[in-house]
Amino acid sequence: MTTYRPRPYSWVPADGLRHASTDARPLGGYATGVVVETLCGHQLRADNTDIGWLWETCAGCNAKAHELAGVPIPPVVDAR
Repeated sequence: MTTYRPRPYSWVPADGLRHASTDARPLGGYATGVVVETLCGHQLRADNTDIGWLWETCAGCNAKAHELAGVPIPPVVDAR
């Protein structure tokens, strides 16, 4: 069975940040403890917990994900 995947990567919390990976993503997401290859070039263990999804996004994975999606990173807005 082929799973619909709207982009060539999926997000996964790991090592204190939200990373992206092009590894095949199981239905329900990467299980905690599964090692994934991230877009920033690391092999990390997934931490698919509620708190993990609140971590900051890895800058390297974010840049590569935007590149793969063909969408530029929006400029930072100073909210002062």
